[in-house]
Amino acid sequence: MPKQHYFDVLIIGTGSAGLMSALQLSDDLSIALIAKDKILEGSSYYAQGGISAVLDINDNFTTHIQDTLSTAKGLGDKTAIRFMVENAPKAIASLERSGVKFTKDKDNYHLTTEGGHSHRRVAHVADKTGQSIQINLLKSVKTKSNITLFENYIAIDLLIKSHSCYGAYILNKNTLKVESFISYKTIIATGGASKAYLYTSNPDTSTGDGIAMAYRAKCVITNMEFTQFHPTCLYHPHAKSFLITEALRGEGGKLILPNGKAFMHEFDNREELAPRDIVARAIDAQIKTHGLDCVYLDISFKDKDWIKQHFPTIYKKCQSLGIDITTDAIPVVPAAHYTCGGVQTNLDGQTNVDNLYAVGEVAHTGVHGANRMASNSLLECVVFAKSCANHINQQSITLTHKKFNQWDASRVAPSKEKVVVSHLWDEIRRIMWNFVGIVRSNKRLKYAQHRLNQIQAEVNDYYKIYLISSDLIELRNLVQAAQLIVQSAISRTESRGLHYNEDYPQQANQATDTIIKKS
Repeated sequence: MPKQHYFDVLIIGTGSAGLMSALQLSDDLSIALIAKDKILEGSSYYAQGGISAVLDINDNFTTHIQDTLSTAKGLGDKTAIRFMVENAPKAIASLERSGVKFTKDKDNYHLTTEGGHSHRRVAHVADKTGQSIQINLLKSVKTKSNITLFENYIAIDLLIKSHSCYGAYILNKNTLKVESFISYKTIIATGGASKAYLYTSNPDTSTGDGIAMAYRAKCVITNMEFTQFHPTCLYHPHAKSFLITEALRGEGGKLILPNGKAFMHEFDNREELAPRDIVARAIDAQIKTHGLDCVYLDISFKDKDWIKQHFPTIYKKCQSLGIDITTDAIPVVPAAHYTCGGVQTNLDGQTNVDNLYAVGEVAHTGVHGANRMASNSLLECVVFAKSCANHINQQSITLTHKKFNQWDASRVAPSKEKVVVSHLWDEIRRIMWNFVGIVRSNKRLKYAQHRLNQIQAEVNDYYKIYLISSDLIELRNLVQAAQLIVQSAISRTESRGLHYNEDYPQQANQATDTIIKKS
C-alpha cells in the first residue's frame, strides 16, 4: 500500500527559503521538509555574490528602496520592497545566529557593490555565500526533532479540495512509489524555472515545479515574462552553468571584446554596474554584431593575492579549466538565471488558495518588478520565509486531516519510449532559448507558443498512459512553465526591464502586471 504521511506543515523545497521557513516555524508543529534531489542541491547553494542589506553608516533604507524601485522599472511593489529592506539587517542577524560567518574587515562587514546598487551593501561569505547559508541552515534544521527531512522526493501535484490545499502527492524517487503527504499548511519553496532555457546558470532542479503545480491548483501567476539573464556565465564546454558573480564587476572587472576593447560605456553610463538586463543585452548585441562565441571579463589588473582571497571559488574553477584569472580575462556569455515572476503572494507568503503559501524564487511578492536588483534574492528568501512562518505560527491548527484517495497507478504501464521525454525536454529548452530569449519578437513568440501547445498535448497524453517518473514530472512542469512565460510575454505589448520585444521597443506609460489564472 502507498504510504500516507500526516504533518502540520509540508514544505516543498530545501533552498534557503524552505530551510528558513522550517526553522522559524514553532517547535510545536510537525514539519515535513521535501528535497527533490540531495538536500543542498538547488539555486541557493550556488549563489556566489551575497545578500543585500543596509549595514553601513553612510547607507540608508530610503536609498536601498529607491535603487530597488529603479531597477524594477515601474513594477516594483513599494510596500513589499520597504518591508524587505527594513527587515534586511534582522535577516543578516538571523543568518549569523545560524552560524553564517560573513566576510569582514576587522569588525565591519566587507560590503561589495553590484548592479543597480548606489552604495556598498552586499554582505557576503567570500564568493560562496549561498553555500555557507545553506550548510548552516541545514545544520540548524537537523537539530530540530519536529522536522523530518525527505531526500529524493519530488512533488507531483497539490492536494486541493474546495479551493484549499491539504498537502501534495509526492514521488519517492528511491522506491518509485507515490506517497501522500497530508498537511494543514503547505509552503512551496521550489525555486524558479530557468531550466526552461538551453543555457542557464541554474542547477538541474530549477524546472518550475512549484509554479506549474500552483497554476494547476488555480493560483494567480504574475509577470512570468521577466526571466533575468545573468550577463556572465563562464563560457567553456566543461563549465556546466558556472556563474561568474556580479561582485567581480563590482570590484572593477571590465567587460571586453577579444581585442581587449571595453564596450559597456556605449550602452550605459554606469558601465559594468548597470542593471543586469542592460548588461545582458549589451553582451548579446556584441556577440551578434561581431559574430562572437563570447565576450571576456577582466579582473587580472588587480593584485594576484587579492583576487585569490576575494574570489577563491572562481579562481579554482577557472584554474581547473586552464584559465588563470590573475593573468587572463574570463570568457563569459549571458544565461537564464532568475525567474522574477511567479506565484502571487502577500507579505506573509499567502497565495489565493487557502492554506497554501509560496516563498523564495517561486513566489511573486512584487519586490523585483520587471528586473531583480542583484543580491535582493537571498534577502527575499530569508525575509519572506520568516514572515510566512510567523503567520502560520499565529494560526490555530485544530482541524482534523482531510481524507484523500491514494495514488492510483493500476491503469498505466511502464514506459518503453523514454527517448520521447529526453527529446521533448531538449526541444522545449531550444525553443525557449531561440525564440523567447534576451531579445524577442511577435513572430518568434507566436511560433514558440504554437509548438509548446503541441508539446504539452504530447506530454499530457504520455502522462496519462505511462507510469510516473521523476523525468516525466519535470517535463510536465517544464512545458507548463515555458507556456506561462510565453503567454505572459505575448500579453506585454511593450519593452520593459527584462522583457525586450523588437516589435514594441518603447516602454508604455502605464506599468501593469501580467496576470494568469487557470479557469
